[in-house]
Amino acid sequence: MFHPLELYIGLRYTRAKRSNHFISFITLISMLGIALGVTVLITVLSVMNGFDTELQHRILGMASDITVSQYNGPLHNWAPLAKRIKKQSGITGVAPYVQGEAMITVGGAASGVVVQGIVPAQQGNVSNVGRHMTTGKLSALRPGQFGIILGQELAKYLGVGKGDHVTIITPDTTVTPAGILPRFRRFTVVGVFSVGMYQYDRSMAFINMQDASRLFQLNNGITGLRIKVKHVMSAPEIATDLNGQLGSSYWVSDWTQQNSNFFHAVKTEKTVMFVILFLIVAVGVFNIVSTLVMVVTDKQSDIAILRTLGLSPRRVMRIFILQGTIIGLIGVLIGILGGVLLSINVGAIVTTIENIFHVQFLSPKVYYISQLPSHLEWSDVWHIGVIAFVLSVMATIYPAWRAARTQPAEALRYD
Repeated sequence: MFHPLELYIGLRYTRAKRSNHFISFITLISMLGIALGVTVLITVLSVMNGFDTELQHRILGMASDITVSQYNGPLHNWAPLAKRIKKQSGITGVAPYVQGEAMITVGGAASGVVVQGIVPAQQGNVSNVGRHMTTGKLSALRPGQFGIILGQELAKYLGVGKGDHVTIITPDTTVTPAGILPRFRRFTVVGVFSVGMYQYDRSMAFINMQDASRLFQLNNGITGLRIKVKHVMSAPEIATDLNGQLGSSYWVSDWTQQNSNFFHAVKTEKTVMFVILFLIVAVGVFNIVSTLVMVVTDKQSDIAILRTLGLSPRRVMRIFILQGTIIGLIGVLIGILGGVLLSINVGAIVTTIENIFHVQFLSPKVYYISQLPSHLEWSDVWHIGVIAFVLSVMATIYPAWRAARTQPAEALRYD
């Protein structure tokens, strides 16, 4: 498409000329503008991907990939159902659970809490909370001993630790000669966990499933079954299959339904940030337009001479398209290199800044995650680079068209 002559002249016009350093400076600014925009865009999207991945990992570490419960009350005789579900393709673990809301008190402190009854030996099949124990072990939750494991933030708020006693008060009531009284039970703290999400560390507690069934008066029933799948993104499809197999008496839900609003908000925010930050790239692209317009104006006599030597308007147009394309390509490549390096090291950079200035940008009491994660996706790098390069090429069309329309007689009239 391009003749060596056009390539040679286009490359020469991109280099500085002693008589006009200003145009060379504008060319450099155009390159840096595109490079900065691409770098920032890749870095921000990588950080948002990191947040998305980290939140998904932490939420699914506590929540269920799929849950199965019964519409009309507690689930009884659940063992055969669990065995049947575990035989399904793509399912790696099944565990029963009991869940209810209560109030936890000790001394003058009180707080709402989500109490989850588990079977310690099976919990590892569907949850990674056992890996996040800071004190004690899940195996300490033995039936009949009424032990309890608290989230780290909840334990701090109550001022309790391992070996202390707390009281759980449920919304259910008991009729006694003294009147209607709320149900309550004293528990011993046998462990503390921390998953790094304030939402869970502040409001969750684990007890043995048999103790939970007695506490919430389920008559040896359970709230439902938690299911772990091999590939988390296949959970909606597996849940749909299970729903068809189990019938209308069971309610099957997956993690995308339970947290749909949250993950949809994260996806929307990522899209909006992409659009906003791409305006930085657009500024660099517009700089290419202004640079080429100035070059065309400065090179009027050169263009006229080339035309009189027999160079066609189309070939003149190609010269300036090549010049703008080279500017855009160099800017995009520098931006990709800077974005990739910054995305890989952004966590360490932020940590260094925090240590030097003794600040914390992400407080765990305000944000779900207290550290800045980054997950570089090469598909994002590819899309950003291609779009930025295409826009750079498109930006060259108008200035190149103006150069092609230069009339030699008019350009050389006063030379």
